[in-house]
Amino acid sequence: MQYDRYMGLDYGNSRIGIAFSDLSGTIATADSIYKCRGEEEDIAFLTGLAKSKEVRHIVIGLPLNADGTESEMSKRVRDFGQKLFDKSQIEIFYQDERYTSFEAEEYLKEARIAWEKRKALLDKVAAQIILQNYLDERK
Repeated sequence: MQYDRYMGLDYGNSRIGIAFSDLSGTIATADSIYKCRGEEEDIAFLTGLAKSKEVRHIVIGLPLNADGTESEMSKRVRDFGQKLFDKSQIEIFYQDERYTSFEAEEYLKEARIAWEKRKALLDKVAAQIILQNYLDERK
């Protein structure tokens, strides 16, 4: 059986939020937060995780400026994505991530989750939103 599983990443300097789609590539679910340890180790970890989950596509949130132009961080994300592709050979897509952290924060507030707990969940929920937006747009 052919699966179409995606992994979503909310890339940051110190943490990476991780989400996965269901096997049909329809619904995104927040998974975990990875604490960065250095680019080479981070890429090795994410490659291993993607392969263990039989991921066929990786979607990375692309931080754009409010006007839609690329930022300095966008270049770093694309560089990271290229290195991740080089190591994993898994197709990489980029998804506009403007306002996803705000959206994740609002979602967690509405769920009445305390600030300390929200802070701990924010990156993986942002990854879920990034991935779900990508999945919804590709339909």
